[in-house]
Amino acid sequence: MEIVLIGPGDGGKVRAAGHLFDGPPQDDAVERFLADDRHHLFVAYEEELPVGFVSGVELTHPDKGTEMLLYELAVDEAHRRQGIGRALVQRLAAHAHERGCYGMFVLTEDGNDAALATYAVDAPVREDGIVMLTWEPPAGANMSKPSGADDAPEEPHPEHRREDEADDRDEVDAE
Repeated sequence: MEIVLIGPGDGGKVRAAGHLFDGPPQDDAVERFLADDRHHLFVAYEEELPVGFVSGVELTHPDKGTEMLLYELAVDEAHRRQGIGRALVQRLAAHAHERGCYGMFVLTEDGNDAALATYAVDAPVREDGIVMLTWEPPAGANMSKPSGADDAPEEPHPEHRREDEADDRDEVDAE
Protein backbone atom coordinates (compact mmCIF):
# COMPACT_ATOMS: atom_id res chain seq x y z
CA MET A 1 0.00 0.00 0.00
CA GLU A 2 1.15 3.53 -0.81
CA ILE A 3 -0.25 6.69 0.82
CA VAL A 4 0.02 9.85 -1.30
CA LEU A 5 -0.56 13.48 -0.35
CA ILE A 6 -2.82 15.00 -3.00
CA GLY A 7 -2.16 18.63 -3.89
CA PRO A 8 -2.86 21.43 -6.37
CA GLY A 9 -3.26 20.11 -9.89
CA ASP A 10 -4.27 16.63 -8.68
CA GLY A 11 -7.99 17.02 -9.34
CA GLY A 12 -7.92 13.97 -11.60
CA LYS A 13 -6.66 11.84 -8.70
CA VAL A 14 -9.53 13.07 -6.54
CA ARG A 15 -12.07 12.24 -9.24
CA ALA A 16 -10.45 8.79 -9.68
CA ALA A 17 -11.08 8.22 -5.96
CA GLY A 18 -14.65 9.49 -6.27
CA HIS A 19 -16.13 6.11 -5.37
CA LEU A 20 -14.72 6.57 -1.85
CA PHE A 21 -16.54 9.85 -1.16
CA ASP A 22 -20.13 10.29 0.03
CA GLY A 23 -21.02 11.75 -3.37
CA PRO A 24 -19.29 12.59 -6.63
CA PRO A 25 -16.51 15.18 -6.25
CA GLN A 26 -17.58 18.64 -7.45
CA ASP A 27 -14.99 20.21 -9.74
CA ASP A 28 -15.08 23.68 -8.16
CA ALA A 29 -14.94 22.25 -4.63
CA VAL A 30 -12.05 19.94 -5.58
CA GLU A 31 -10.00 22.84 -6.94
CA ARG A 32 -10.76 25.09 -3.95
CA PHE A 33 -9.85 22.32 -1.50
CA LEU A 34 -6.59 21.47 -3.24
CA ALA A 35 -5.57 25.13 -3.62
CA ASP A 36 -5.84 25.82 0.13
CA ASP A 37 -2.66 24.83 1.96
CA ARG A 38 -4.68 24.33 5.18
CA HIS A 39 -6.63 21.47 3.58
CA HIS A 40 -4.99 18.05 3.38
CA LEU A 41 -5.99 14.91 1.50
CA PHE A 42 -4.12 11.61 1.60
CA VAL A 43 -5.18 8.75 -0.67
CA ALA A 44 -4.18 5.12 -0.09
CA TYR A 45 -3.43 3.07 -3.20
CA GLU A 46 -3.23 -0.68 -3.71
CA GLU A 47 -1.71 -1.47 -7.10
CA GLU A 48 -2.54 2.07 -8.32
CA LEU A 49 -6.20 1.69 -7.28
CA PRO A 50 -7.49 4.24 -4.71
CA VAL A 51 -8.74 2.21 -1.74
CA GLY A 52 -9.03 4.82 0.99
CA PHE A 53 -8.57 8.45 1.93
CA VAL A 54 -8.36 10.76 4.90
CA SER A 55 -8.93 14.50 4.79
CA GLY A 56 -7.93 17.06 7.35
CA VAL A 57 -8.40 20.79 7.84
CA GLU A 58 -6.16 23.01 9.93
CA LEU A 59 -8.07 25.26 12.32
CA THR A 60 -6.37 28.21 14.00
CA HIS A 61 -7.71 30.21 16.92
CA PRO A 62 -6.06 33.29 18.44
CA ASP A 63 -5.67 31.81 21.93
CA LYS A 64 -5.09 28.19 21.04
CA GLY A 65 -2.86 27.97 17.98
CA THR A 66 -3.47 25.48 15.18
CA GLU A 67 -4.90 21.98 15.39
CA MET A 68 -5.95 19.46 12.77
CA LEU A 69 -9.56 18.39 12.31
CA LEU A 70 -9.71 14.89 10.84
CA TYR A 71 -12.62 15.74 8.56
CA GLU A 72 -13.32 12.42 6.88
CA LEU A 73 -11.92 8.90 6.67
CA ALA A 74 -13.09 6.31 4.15
CA VAL A 75 -11.86 2.89 3.11
CA ASP A 76 -13.34 0.86 0.27
CA GLU A 77 -15.46 -1.93 1.72
CA ALA A 78 -13.41 -4.68 0.03
CA HIS A 79 -10.22 -3.33 1.66
CA ARG A 80 -11.44 -2.82 5.22
CA ARG A 81 -9.95 -4.52 8.29
CA GLN A 82 -6.48 -4.48 6.72
CA GLY A 83 -5.07 -1.51 8.63
CA ILE A 84 -5.58 1.03 5.83
CA GLY A 85 -7.79 3.33 7.90
CA ARG A 86 -5.35 3.27 10.80
CA ALA A 87 -2.41 3.97 8.47
CA LEU A 88 -4.26 6.93 6.95
CA VAL A 89 -5.08 8.37 10.39
CA GLN A 90 -1.47 7.95 11.50
CA ARG A 91 -0.21 9.64 8.32
CA LEU A 92 -2.52 12.62 8.85
CA ALA A 93 -1.43 12.85 12.52
CA ALA A 94 2.24 12.82 11.49
CA HIS A 95 1.52 15.48 8.85
CA ALA A 96 -0.27 17.61 11.47
CA HIS A 97 2.80 17.37 13.70
CA GLU A 98 5.08 18.28 10.77
CA ARG A 99 2.89 21.33 10.10
CA GLY A 100 3.17 22.51 13.71
CA CYS A 101 -0.32 21.58 14.87
CA TYR A 102 -0.57 21.13 18.63
CA GLY A 103 -3.05 18.26 18.24
CA MET A 104 -5.69 16.55 16.14
CA PHE A 105 -9.36 15.77 16.75
CA VAL A 106 -12.26 14.01 15.08
CA LEU A 107 -16.01 13.87 15.58
CA THR A 108 -17.95 10.66 14.99
CA GLU A 109 -21.21 9.06 16.05
CA ASP A 110 -21.40 6.89 19.18
CA GLY A 111 -22.76 4.03 17.07
CA ASN A 112 -19.97 4.13 14.47
CA ASP A 113 -18.13 1.12 15.89
CA ALA A 114 -15.72 0.78 12.94
CA ALA A 115 -14.55 4.39 13.24
CA LEU A 116 -14.29 4.22 17.03
CA ALA A 117 -12.21 1.03 16.79
CA THR A 118 -9.93 2.60 14.16
CA TYR A 119 -9.36 5.74 16.21
CA ALA A 120 -9.01 3.90 19.54
CA VAL A 121 -5.90 1.99 18.39
CA ASP A 122 -3.75 5.08 18.95
CA ALA A 123 -5.42 5.78 22.33
CA PRO A 124 -6.78 9.29 21.81
CA VAL A 125 -8.57 10.95 24.71
CA ARG A 126 -12.33 10.53 24.40
CA GLU A 127 -14.26 13.68 25.24
CA ASP A 128 -17.56 12.63 26.80
CA GLY A 129 -20.46 15.04 26.83
CA ILE A 130 -19.55 16.69 23.53
CA VAL A 131 -22.58 17.87 21.58
CA MET A 132 -22.44 18.78 17.90
CA LEU A 133 -24.96 21.23 16.50
CA THR A 134 -25.35 22.01 12.81
CA TRP A 135 -26.99 24.89 10.96
CA GLU A 136 -28.72 24.74 7.62
CA PRO A 137 -28.50 27.67 5.18
CA PRO A 138 -31.44 30.10 5.28
CA ALA A 139 -34.28 29.36 2.87
CA GLY A 140 -33.46 30.70 -0.57
CA ALA A 141 -29.74 31.17 0.15
CA ASN A 142 -27.44 30.48 -2.79
CA MET A 143 -24.84 28.26 -1.13
CA SER A 144 -23.10 27.46 -4.43
CA LYS A 145 -21.60 30.97 -4.52
CA PRO A 146 -18.69 31.72 -2.20
CA SER A 147 -19.33 34.46 0.33
CA GLY A 148 -18.54 37.86 -1.12
CA ALA A 149 -18.93 36.69 -4.72
CA ASP A 150 -21.87 39.03 -5.38
CA ASP A 151 -21.26 42.38 -7.04
CA ALA A 152 -23.55 44.08 -4.50
CA PRO A 153 -21.86 45.15 -1.27
CA GLU A 154 -22.81 43.06 1.75
CA GLU A 155 -24.90 44.82 4.40
CA PRO A 156 -22.95 45.08 7.65
CA HIS A 157 -24.40 43.44 10.71
CA PRO A 158 -26.38 46.11 12.68
CA GLU A 159 -23.92 45.91 15.57
CA HIS A 160 -21.03 46.64 13.17
CA ARG A 161 -22.52 49.76 11.56
CA ARG A 162 -21.37 53.18 12.61
CA GLU A 163 -24.00 55.24 14.45
CA ASP A 164 -24.46 57.53 11.45
CA GLU A 165 -25.31 54.46 9.32
CA ALA A 166 -28.13 53.27 11.60
CA ASP A 167 -31.53 53.11 9.93
CA ASP A 168 -35.06 52.04 10.66
CA ARG A 169 -34.12 48.36 10.40
CA ASP A 170 -32.56 48.71 13.85
CA GLU A 171 -35.70 50.10 15.46
CA VAL A 172 -37.94 47.79 17.45
CA ASP A 173 -41.71 48.24 17.29
CA ALA A 174 -42.74 48.92 20.90
CA GLU A 175 -46.42 48.06 20.42
